[in-house]
Amino acid sequence: MRVLLCSSADAKRSYLYKALRESLNSVEVADNLYYAVFLASQESFDAVILCASGAHAHDGLSEALASFTRLPEAPAVVIALTHATPADCARLLRAGADACFVQPWSVLEIQERMLALRRTAQAVAGPTLARLDPLTRDLVEEDRRISLTTREYLLVECLLRHANAPVAREQLIRYAWPEKGDVEPSSVNLVVSRLRRKFITHRARTQIETINRYGYQLELRAQPPGSPGAAGACP
Repeated sequence: MRVLLCSSADAKRSYLYKALRESLNSVEVADNLYYAVFLASQESFDAVILCASGAHAHDGLSEALASFTRLPEAPAVVIALTHATPADCARLLRAGADACFVQPWSVLEIQERMLALRRTAQAVAGPTLARLDPLTRDLVEEDRRISLTTREYLLVECLLRHANAPVAREQLIRYAWPEKGDVEPSSVNLVVSRLRRKFITHRARTQIETINRYGYQLELRAQPPGSPGAAGACP
């Protein structure tokens, strides 16, 4: 998932960033609510995690939630608080939060809640020819499973979000290499080459096409390449 993590506490932000990355998330970081709202207005995120602590922890949360819910592609919003009453949580849920946790909260529970929210969104959107399994790190096509590395998983996830549409190389870098500020285009080319070899080996429906001077496009085909009825197959 593409996750936006917002926390003003350095230690907590660092801990959550590492834990979320280990759970196969592409994580962007903000140290205040205003910057988080700005980032969410510039790029689509599956989920936003707002961590708040201290005497003024709740200040600005309701306003930020209103901003997130107004976005064209509103992300799921999870709030993790140090201190809060049930009434505080109820108020934030009414304001637009999808989940509200109070310490002691668990990163595992937050991760599973985000996955549950995403499954619900995908069910509403309808079935797809391919999906990613975050538990096994596989690309799944019906009974076919293709094992991916962490980098391959993130790159495919970014392409899958925009299936059958071009994705800029710079966008793929931000998604699959969020921890690095400078990534050579050759690094993207290398991962794409590995993925293509795996797709050919497994006769996958999923294919990655190169868009000259721009990036790549993931194509989902109704039939595996070379099978009867597939586009371009011999009669």
